[in-house]
Amino acid sequence: MAEDLMKKIVSLCKRRGIIFQSSEIYGGLQSCWDYGPLGVELKNNVKRLWWDAVVKERDDVVGVDTSIIMHPRVWEASGHIKKFSDPMVDCKECKQRFRAEDIEGGVCPECGGELTEARNFNLMFKTFMGALEDESAVVYLRPETCQSIFVNFQNIVNSTRQKIPFGIAQIGKSFRNEITPRNFTFRSREFEQMELEYFVREAESPKWYDYWVEQRMKWYRDIGFKEANLRLREHEERELAFYAKRCVDIEYRFPFLDGGFGELEGIAERGTYDLSQQMEHSGADLRYLDKETNERFIPAVVETSGGVDRTILALICDAYHEEEVRGEKRVLLKLNPEIAPVKVVVLPLSKKPELCEPARKIERMLRPHFETFYDETQSIGRRYRRMDEVGTPYAVTYDFDSINDKQVTVRDRDTLKQVRLPIDNLVAFIKDLFEKGSWE
Repeated sequence: MAEDLMKKIVSLCKRRGIIFQSSEIYGGLQSCWDYGPLGVELKNNVKRLWWDAVVKERDDVVGVDTSIIMHPRVWEASGHIKKFSDPMVDCKECKQRFRAEDIEGGVCPECGGELTEARNFNLMFKTFMGALEDESAVVYLRPETCQSIFVNFQNIVNSTRQKIPFGIAQIGKSFRNEITPRNFTFRSREFEQMELEYFVREAESPKWYDYWVEQRMKWYRDIGFKEANLRLREHEERELAFYAKRCVDIEYRFPFLDGGFGELEGIAERGTYDLSQQMEHSGADLRYLDKETNERFIPAVVETSGGVDRTILALICDAYHEEEVRGEKRVLLKLNPEIAPVKVVVLPLSKKPELCEPARKIERMLRPHFETFYDETQSIGRRYRRMDEVGTPYAVTYDFDSINDKQVTVRDRDTLKQVRLPIDNLVAFIKDLFEKGSWE
């Protein structure tokens, strides 16, 4: 059942231009994915809503956009070069490679063959900078976005004059050479993170940890996730990094996971470890100066780190819906209208010029206000179905009566309710729909 659902979702994503396999004409590149014309709009909407909630609507968080390649000593200081690894095993028969923790029966899950002893495999992508390809030129693609925030801490404090508590946020690409990437975009080697590092006095860290757990859980509800498909999972002590006091995952009930739930976002009390490490290895003073008390101290950090790609996959899984309408199957994505890649589609009833030309004019009128699409190919029913599949909340139809009465029909994706109104009122009417959040 779950496998069939995922096949349908993967097929829909390719067919409708949401997500493609990277380099598909060459057979594809495992675990690398390209976002198509609708996918990039969906992705931008998710990132925008995160940025609005975490940065734009607050006065205690600022943003950055930092380099993917950093000085290699950053990763020495953070412990990634020595410790960022997974134990892996290889099958002696079929040569497949697996994470040791994923093996339950002691034999290859693919062919039943004998496995090698587990050995550590560093997950960072290594490359070279400059003309020479030797150890002196080795650099890494960043495996996470947070370290660049820590090394820029003093620059940001000096330039923004933010006072503790305050946060630094970033959305950006990270790279991990995963041994067994799988489940569509759930686990891939190139992915995008939405991270916040919130700097606090160490004594206040527990309070801010609880605060950000609540805020981040609320955000997932606000963008449209079903409550029953979300949960919080507190990490057990054995799972915690040695420097972490607490960590909780916001998880979603993915249909393809045996355990049901998988991580969307991690929230952690990281203590003073990160700034202390970068300060020790660089020699730079990364302490915060409280100008009111003249006290210098290393701030503790509460981190929230969510995956853009996993959020999109979860949204599609959560919104996917099949129903029967007048004897025909209808597939639709019940996306929050704010998330939907296309907000309004404009459809002439037929391809006759007297309908198409005015309909195009209406689409151009709506375009400055909403993400729009125009479609005149095939029957009106098929065009409705195409837009339902990509989650378009509202369809505007221009028909033969529109020529004389200067009115159009607006159709709601979820309820199929329709209303007829003057073209002159259309922009205000649709804006009102978005403000209310519902048809009523």
